[in-house]
Amino acid sequence: MENFNAANAIQDLQYFGEFGGVNPSISDSSTYTFLSAKTMFDTFEGNAEGCYLYSRHSSPMNLYLAQALAKMEGTETANVTASGMGAITSTLLQICKSGDHIVSARTIYGGTYAFMKNFLPPYQIETSFVDITDLEKVETAIKPNTKIIYCETVSNPLLEIADLRKLAEICKKHNLKLIVDNTFSPLSVSPITLGADVVIHSLTKFINGSSDTVGGVYCASQEFVDDTKNVNNGACMLLGPTMDSFRSASILKNLRTLHIRMKKHSENALFLAEKFENDGLKVKYPGLKSHKNHELMKSMMHKEYGFGGLLTIDVGSVEKANELMELMQTENLGYLAVSLGFYKTLFSCSGSSTSSEIPEEERKEMGLSDGLIRFSIGLDHDIERTYQKMRECMVKTGVL
Repeated sequence: MENFNAANAIQDLQYFGEFGGVNPSISDSSTYTFLSAKTMFDTFEGNAEGCYLYSRHSSPMNLYLAQALAKMEGTETANVTASGMGAITSTLLQICKSGDHIVSARTIYGGTYAFMKNFLPPYQIETSFVDITDLEKVETAIKPNTKIIYCETVSNPLLEIADLRKLAEICKKHNLKLIVDNTFSPLSVSPITLGADVVIHSLTKFINGSSDTVGGVYCASQEFVDDTKNVNNGACMLLGPTMDSFRSASILKNLRTLHIRMKKHSENALFLAEKFENDGLKVKYPGLKSHKNHELMKSMMHKEYGFGGLLTIDVGSVEKANELMELMQTENLGYLAVSLGFYKTLFSCSGSSTSSEIPEEERKEMGLSDGLIRFSIGLDHDIERTYQKMRECMVKTGVL
């Protein structure tokens, strides 16, 4: 897998439409007909290749998208879901049963944190949240009933980097599964090549890239994905987070340009991060030498795609952050909105939005201040112009 090239793997996929179209045809059906009852039975049991029964089981377009994403991550197969949380919850509930334990990074997406912290305990599934960058603490947190180490390649929103190679070694030593959310770093990092067992994405973000679709995927072995789709005990099959075929088609089209977009997102983010740091701002970006995990990120990433499109600036208080974000939106520098990966820059105060599920005391402990602004940097053509306009906003609001 050393020479693995995700963009080439996606490019080499070829799907013809039903009538020779250059895009595959969308099957606008929830159920499918059979010429024989036996074929229907075989399909229900998962033993009829190329046949479809019911769109919650699978549909042609969902399989096309899943195949493309599996190629992107270098796994045997994948399964797409109606949201990123659909992928996360299906994966965790497939592996963990009552009495099991998870070791998770403490800085993760707020929805994932809430699922582990609040939703799972009544089902006797407990989670220990640790500093994922402290490998000694990670290993110390492992119990006899631990099944999973869960992390994000680049954490939301503090942009900490998980050492996937060493985490994979720990998992192998203790017979655990390493589950990695790679939403912030598609193409930049390939977790499977570093030892991960399952790679998850919120397709809503960079992979789709146009903020018009919610979706998710988990990429893994054929055996694991088959287990999640089992009609009797498959978590994804029985929970039912099915992606709509039209949305799959939309995401598949956008996936074709991901390699171009990620390079520009990263290029623009690095430019702004360097400028903001030179201005004396408290900026975090993995591409800066001042970032504590800079060298680790360099050792894991495919350099042509850069360090990603996310950066943070701590302006000291939520009042100052809100004032700055409102002015930047007025000046057409982006949108005061959650999510990421859009062609326009998006900014939000994570402590009061995407990480608000994390209690205030825990946010302080992990270094997530109320004045932290998370930027998802867009595809601006003239990033120098963008910087100058952002700087003017910062001067006007007293940030600079």
